[in-house]
Amino acid sequence: MLLQDLDAVFADDGPLAASVDHYFLRQQQLELAQSIQRALDTPSTLVAEAGTGTGKTWAYLVPVFLSGRKALISTGTRTLQDQLFKRDLPHLRKALSLSLNVALLKGRGNYVCHYYFEKYEQDARGFGSKHEVQQLKHIQQFIERSKSGDKSELAAVPEDAPIWHRVTSTRENCLGQDCPYVGECFVLKARRKAQEADIVVVNHALFMADLALREDGITDLLPEVDVVVFDEAHQLPDVATRFLGTTVSMHQINDLAHLIEAAGLAHAKGSADWSAVAGALKQAMQDLRLQAAPIQQLSGQKATFMDLPNALAFDEALAQLLDKLDKIIKLLDLLKEHHPDLAAAYKTALQLRAQIFVWSQPDRQGKHAVLPDADVTTLQQLEQESVRWVEHGASYFRLHRAPLSVAQIFSRYKADEQSWIFTSATLSVHGNFNHFVHQLGLWEAQVEVWPSPFNYAEQAVLYVPQGLPLPSSPDFYPAFINTLMPFIQQAEGGVLVLSTTLRGVDIMADLIQASVDRLGLKQHVMRQGEKSRQVLLESFRTQPHAVLVGSASFWEGIDVPGNALTVVAIDKLPFAPPDDPVLEARIKACRDRGGNPFVEYQLPEAAIALKQGAGRLIRTEKDWGVLIMGDARLVEKPYGKVLWRGLPGFARTRSASQALAFYQHKKSTLPAS
Repeated sequence: MLLQDLDAVFADDGPLAASVDHYFLRQQQLELAQSIQRALDTPSTLVAEAGTGTGKTWAYLVPVFLSGRKALISTGTRTLQDQLFKRDLPHLRKALSLSLNVALLKGRGNYVCHYYFEKYEQDARGFGSKHEVQQLKHIQQFIERSKSGDKSELAAVPEDAPIWHRVTSTRENCLGQDCPYVGECFVLKARRKAQEADIVVVNHALFMADLALREDGITDLLPEVDVVVFDEAHQLPDVATRFLGTTVSMHQINDLAHLIEAAGLAHAKGSADWSAVAGALKQAMQDLRLQAAPIQQLSGQKATFMDLPNALAFDEALAQLLDKLDKIIKLLDLLKEHHPDLAAAYKTALQLRAQIFVWSQPDRQGKHAVLPDADVTTLQQLEQESVRWVEHGASYFRLHRAPLSVAQIFSRYKADEQSWIFTSATLSVHGNFNHFVHQLGLWEAQVEVWPSPFNYAEQAVLYVPQGLPLPSSPDFYPAFINTLMPFIQQAEGGVLVLSTTLRGVDIMADLIQASVDRLGLKQHVMRQGEKSRQVLLESFRTQPHAVLVGSASFWEGIDVPGNALTVVAIDKLPFAPPDDPVLEARIKACRDRGGNPFVEYQLPEAAIALKQGAGRLIRTEKDWGVLIMGDARLVEKPYGKVLWRGLPGFARTRSASQALAFYQHKKSTLPAS
């Protein structure tokens, strides 16, 4: 395809303009599309930062559509995945009059399993709660009428409802060709459609799960493609770290015990005392959890492998758990041919045993006891360098292992004839891509930046108050909320308050609620955790005077355009917490090789996170508002320049009166409602 074809598609009188109202040519969008086209033609790797409002979705879809090459589009979340599949792709396919075959593919946990639904339905008649029985009826009706089996299409049952865990399958307990419902399997149907499609829409979690399986020699998850586009690519390093590591939880072990007991009693009753077998496994897990109890008193209720309290007793309890799993595996190995449920229990036990054994093995820095009887295949799974830690709370216990680097994984699996496109609004630190490129090992990639077309200097002000205590001071939050309250009183629409910690969320929400009550205001104060994220965001969008206080996931993926959001406040610079085990290990590794972890890792991470949070304010060319940053280090510390230079080009002030005057002026120019 010629670049001139793109000129025609994106022109003011082209097919895109004919398909939407108020279309206009955006030069940044066209240039981005042209660079993507060159990467498709070469083929090569492109890392492209495109500011908010550039129109990056169409900028990558149009060249992919016109190229005729089979493509995989990977998005940051399942929500964005659904939006792309249900809205953007059909619109563009119609506008360009192309008959491309498009498929949506998610992880198997998103599809109802006929077999496990039937098993749970039989169990639920005896012990299911009334609430779950009603949900089960909705799922039964859904199975009968749905073509996809995708749980996101069943609004009557929340996507995070516990029942889904019981009526979906895992790779370990899937019966495969032995399943009596193999011909109706929603997972297999979705994968067949993906194999036949021209464009397949996935999410980063599924893509990384596929790469992790390829590490084990399994290649039947995602189809082979010519082009891979990673939208919201800034999330990839974290997703890759999570999926290339392992997590084994107390709940997984207890679920395995339940599976063993149920399968044994149903299909091999005389072969063992299955209740005793399952009970011994659960007891071994409980003993391990008991030896780890001191972790609950530590910061964040977590401890790295190197810093485990009661380490020798913990190692002994871990060895006992592995011993119980070994005996169960030997027993199930003799019986697995008797019934698919016994085979599923065998596979699950084998997988969990392997993961726990790998976790137990010391890498270059380990000091704990080496456990015996390692098989060669399992040892080959050990990461060259990794960090291990234990999480222990009132209702959870987890063993985690994560690689220190994911840089080799992408280069290892990119075929020479493939084109890979990485795009997001936040990939660089003031135009410098070194941090992102190094994280993913994209040494040969072409890097380019297209700034947002928005007039930030006219639309918004960055206000950094003078005289606030440092964030480490106990007086910081009361002072920060006092500074924020005049803007909450004036707010036209909602106010989004972002914190770097869950503790900060609760402190600020309490202080704001107290001020709202004292002043007799009508603002509705909401906080992360009191309801699901989806419900909170919907309330925030629809209520006229809402204040939403959130952390973590609320820093990105929130799109509230227009007057519904005109104030965004951030308490502190988003440096990652020092008790994060992966960060701690990466900092140590950087320092050990003579590097500067603050400059090389912590500062770039904070800059990208800050740009994400600040990006919630201006979503369209007509948006306006004030961004309030409570952390004076942004302008008072030498490194602050790196951070604020990476933000959009807001007008800046440290004067409360100037910031309020700007807000009141903008508010006064709004059309009468």
